[in-house]
Amino acid sequence: MTGPLAPDDLDADSPFTLPGFFAALADGRLLGATCEDCGTALVPPRPACYACGGRAVAVEEQPRSGTVVSHTEVRTPPPAFADLAPYTVAVVELDSGARLTGRVDAPYDAVGIGSRVELAVREPTDAERAAALSYEDGWPIHVFEPA
Repeated sequence: MTGPLAPDDLDADSPFTLPGFFAALADGRLLGATCEDCGTALVPPRPACYACGGRAVAVEEQPRSGTVVSHTEVRTPPPAFADLAPYTVAVVELDSGARLTGRVDAPYDAVGIGSRVELAVREPTDAERAAALSYEDGWPIHVFEPA
């Protein structure tokens, strides 16, 4: 699928919207887009490239594996996630070159720059549902696991 050229080409089911992206993720597909003008990988897909502004973007399934390029430990989370602290959050460069931020299911000391991880998708917990906006409460949760 190639990027929409007009606002009328977008609807809630489009992979270029967050509801469409999370619907695909719930079905086990991690979607991204590649700009056909400059080659930038975009996850989640967007109707326009944030690197060059081009609108010729092609939706493609992304690899679930990648490398940690940055990470931190959250010690003081929002109240809904207090029971989870401390937890690790990382920016992961997928094997396609796209970057995705998410929690890592490992202690901070077990994760480092260059660590290999694999994306897992699961249903949200009750705490995650309670913290979600009304339109997000059914969206799946993605977590990176050490590879």
